[in-house]
Amino acid sequence: MLEDFLPPSVVLPIPTTTTTHLSDIPGRILNGIDDESLDDPIILGVDEAGRGPVLGPMVYGVAYSRKTDSEVLKKFGFDDSKKLTEQKREELMRGICGAETDLFDSIGWATTSITARDISAGMLRPRQATYNLNSQAHDVTMELIDEVMRKGVKVREVYVDTVGPPISYQKKLQDRFPTLKITVTKKADSLFPIVSAASIVAKVTRDYSLFHSAKQRQMEVSWGSGYPSDPRTCKWLNGEVDPLFGWDHNVRYSWQTAKEAIKRSGGLVMTWEDDLEEKDDDYGDIGQMFNGGRKERDVIKCDWFIK
Repeated sequence: MLEDFLPPSVVLPIPTTTTTHLSDIPGRILNGIDDESLDDPIILGVDEAGRGPVLGPMVYGVAYSRKTDSEVLKKFGFDDSKKLTEQKREELMRGICGAETDLFDSIGWATTSITARDISAGMLRPRQATYNLNSQAHDVTMELIDEVMRKGVKVREVYVDTVGPPISYQKKLQDRFPTLKITVTKKADSLFPIVSAASIVAKVTRDYSLFHSAKQRQMEVSWGSGYPSDPRTCKWLNGEVDPLFGWDHNVRYSWQTAKEAIKRSGGLVMTWEDDLEEKDDDYGDIGQMFNGGRKERDVIKCDWFIK
């Protein structure tokens, strides 16, 4: 991790709520922003980083450029971010962010970092339908595309690394953006350089967000990559859990890994206010009034939730 570099998509101190960053429109597009040439359309790629981890944000990234500039991306070695070394990803990100480079002049980009707190707040709603991860991902993708187009960028083609079944996701996007040519497929980050660029900005943004979150905590023990399969992450989760409060906002409480860690720590069972109203309405059986009343529950009554 480079100490002298901070992606502009990473806000310090690391916020607890979801944030979006949009780059300036690159010169190659800005100079011909009114040009709607079908021979060299503006294309946009979408990918994410951090869908599976139990720690840190899920980051969605988009990148856009002239279609002919795909050759520029190939020349610089863009590929699925998971296939590149950390050093190579940072090198490419610095090029995208650095003035007076071919990458800076060719690629526009944007990210939305959905915090662990907001992911959990959506997936653990106690009083309304849950907001699952696929729905959150789809909504963020559509909003990012909208944000870029609202800046005046005349996007014509969109390439997306799929979340869920590609056919239904493509239809959902095509219904939302009927004038665009939409392609949703698996492994899009390996097939299309513009999706590879989106993969890079998402991955580097997430990595630096997690790194600076750890710095803010002044951690003595590494929490690793944040993936449940990482032994360092599992050790940290199980070693830092509080039976009542769990952890701070960096942990996705909706993940099974986190739930099991709380259970192993002897965590207290939570019953929400609505649950008590449903179960205890009028005692249920009038006979209970003459036989010691209601049975006491070993629970903590809660009428609050993560906001």
